[in-house]
Amino acid sequence: MQDNSNVVCFCPLEGVIDIISKKWALLIVNAGGYREKLRFNDLMKELNGISPKTLADTLKKLQDEALIRREAFAEIPPRVEYSLTQEGIELRQAVMPILKWAATREHSTKKCASSLQCMSAHKVKAAD
Repeated sequence: MQDNSNVVCFCPLEGVIDIISKKWALLIVNAGGYREKLRFNDLMKELNGISPKTLADTLKKLQDEALIRREAFAEIPPRVEYSLTQEGIELRQAVMPILKWAATREHSTKKCASSLQCMSAHKVKAAD
């Protein structure tokens, strides 16, 4: 009989991988890590180049995976704020080593696009 105590099943990753592999998802999670709460238009400015539909769809998917919390306020005009859930915070912390590793790879041919370099959500503080 095999010892399976060190075996990890990848099945729970399926939904998360589908989400975080999308172009903007990790940038949204990273932006949420910089600020406690973000509004839709703040995210639009932060993620220069994302379309409103793509942002709305990605936020919805992140909410479905319990990575982002959406809080609507009954005010005039209506106000909605987004923040990371505890799982979203943990995801951000989990991907930091991968991002740092990728940034220091000697054999990487992919460099930052100039359109992304000014985007703070595209950057990670070295101390994070």
